[in-house]
Amino acid sequence: MDGHAYGTGRGGPVRVADVMTPAVTALRPDASLVEAARLMRDQGVGEVLVAQDGVLLGMLTDRDIAVRAVAEGLDPLLVMCHAVCTPDPPALSPDDEISVAVRLLRAAAVRRLPVVDGDVVVGMVGVVGVTGVGPPGF
Repeated sequence: MDGHAYGTGRGGPVRVADVMTPAVTALRPDASLVEAARLMRDQGVGEVLVAQDGVLLGMLTDRDIAVRAVAEGLDPLLVMCHAVCTPDPPALSPDDEISVAVRLLRAAAVRRLPVVDGDVVVGMVGVVGVTGVGPPGF
């Protein structure tokens, strides 16, 4: 891991649960892209989870809205989140070690990943949370 000792702490391995943000920004799958964009703006985030009854269905980014909908001429008032989100995004378990999170963030080339316990979304974890530094060299 580039010489960094990710995932070790005084009491043993640091887990995703230790660094995740328990609050998640999520929308139901039938929410419009306009609703999603407004929520992203209001929360100051670039992605929202698409979930039904707490179960993760996908992840929608501001880039998804721009590239998969607007650039294709789709009406963001009429298109629903589930139509352009990334279905079944990679996710972490709260019990995963931080080294697993770092590898998955790098492999997926994303800055944030959902944390799920069973089928239920319980948080988000990002590059800064697992490495203490932001891109590009995480």
